[in-house]
Amino acid sequence: MYKNKRIGVALSGGGYRAAAFHIGALKKLYELNILQRIDVLSTISGGSITGAAYCLHEGSFKEFEEKMILALSTKNVIGYTLRSWRFLRVAIPALLLLLASVILPFTGWAYLSLVPLSVLLFLLVRYQFQFLPVSAIIEKAYDDMFFQGAVLSQLCSVPELAIGATNLQTMRPFTFSKRKMEDSAYARYRPPVLFDNTNFPVARAVTASSCVPFAFTPVFIDKLYFKDPDQYDKVVPALVDGGVYDNQGIHKLTQKNSSYACDIVIVSDAGNKLPFHESYNNTFTLLLRTMNAFMARIKHFQMIRNIYENHHRTEVAYQSLGWDINNCIPGFYNHLKDKNVSAQVLNTHRLPQPWIDQPDAHKEEIMAYLETKCRFNEISAKSLSNERLQRIRRISTNLTCLRKEVIKDMIIHAENLTELQIRLYCPTLFES
Repeated sequence: MYKNKRIGVALSGGGYRAAAFHIGALKKLYELNILQRIDVLSTISGGSITGAAYCLHEGSFKEFEEKMILALSTKNVIGYTLRSWRFLRVAIPALLLLLASVILPFTGWAYLSLVPLSVLLFLLVRYQFQFLPVSAIIEKAYDDMFFQGAVLSQLCSVPELAIGATNLQTMRPFTFSKRKMEDSAYARYRPPVLFDNTNFPVARAVTASSCVPFAFTPVFIDKLYFKDPDQYDKVVPALVDGGVYDNQGIHKLTQKNSSYACDIVIVSDAGNKLPFHESYNNTFTLLLRTMNAFMARIKHFQMIRNIYENHHRTEVAYQSLGWDINNCIPGFYNHLKDKNVSAQVLNTHRLPQPWIDQPDAHKEEIMAYLETKCRFNEISAKSLSNERLQRIRRISTNLTCLRKEVIKDMIIHAENLTELQIRLYCPTLFES
């Protein structure tokens, strides 16, 4: 807490791309002596990997950073999954059935050619999640690579980590933390449905947070994690990627009645702004892109509500992988002109009232003043070349290894954006 104001940081989804990018955001917050004052760390999907690892780590921040870079550059979750026996024991028979359906038409048993294909389709439609529990394999990979058997009760108390997932049963957020795990919809039951989070695996919470629909299987809550086992048959939480409901992790930080609500909010968004160049040549690709459209709409709505029409929140600093350093101060000027910057932020910046009343007449003065006050030239000198920026923005959302130099570039870009946006939109954090 800072001057009786709660500080919250949100880390978005985006697979390993997000996990790497958010290291840079946390690193800059640490260097600015802000990370040590954070009350809540709200994470989604790939952001949950980095957030949980940070809230479990012991030692210096440098040791945490080095450990994460090593893991993200050498630990391949997808490769782990494809090599696992639980995957192979299903994949091999499925491949044999598919092969049989292709070969049989060229034999004397051609009339049976549809049988293996029909069996395969039936098993996939009816028993896919039982035969191929992808999320259980992913959970084991996360545990082996990042969390080593840790449970929620082992997370640090400050900052409080809030790992977000989406509950398909209630179509609301489901949150895991050291203090509790809950869906607020269940609190309205009489009696309320409560969960025992003490020994719930961190790896399972992160899996639920990053459980991409169409790729992973939903994560369910076992009976032993219900405080009242008799309520196990009353509700059936089916948890998938938190990004389906809130891909930035900002929702719980900005809701007035949320126990995670904060007064100052910093958002690190690892979203990729590049256009979609893939072919729409199958249902799977179309479904994924459609889901991305839903998530983009949620993101844009949250940005409008929490930044561009920020009347209910004093200070919200938002930075995104797709943003360029050179556009940040012009962006602040445009928000000032559109009356979308709070009076408190403007007062803390000590902008003269005539500048605020007539920004068009003082544009050059405002821009020059902010560049000096926010150390723009110093930050800009460390920015990446356009070629390096395009390289990190081409990284897709997956869980495969990244090259160390790419990770380090994402860290640099996140550091630069984080410092500039905080200095612009959360100036009270720098007041003595």
